[in-house]
Amino acid sequence: MKKLVLKAILTICFAAAAVAVFYPLCMDGTGCDYLKLWLLAGIPFGIHRMFLWIIPKGFDIGGTVGVVVLNFLVGGLIGGVIMIWQVGAAFLVLARGAVCGAMRVCRRHTTG
Repeated sequence: MKKLVLKAILTICFAAAAVAVFYPLCMDGTGCDYLKLWLLAGIPFGIHRMFLWIIPKGFDIGGTVGVVVLNFLVGGLIGGVIMIWQVGAAFLVLARGAVCGAMRVCRRHTTG
């Protein structure tokens, strides 16, 4: 249980750090562009989960950069969904740990 709680806390802290790093990049004149923030914060969660990388072969420099940006966009989309999933699961693990801890404390007070 301690390993699950530690993993949950680390997941939440890593997601918060990613959002904090990319938040200034997503500010425009009217406020924050949350779609851009979601894509950028999802890159660390999803870029290594991509099963297919499009390798730029036979392109000029513009085509190569375009393909690399496409790879990062797809990684950000995948990572954004995975980040939301993992943070939600982490909150559920922490809530379950809090409920189990509260039940354990209540049980000790009623029996002892």
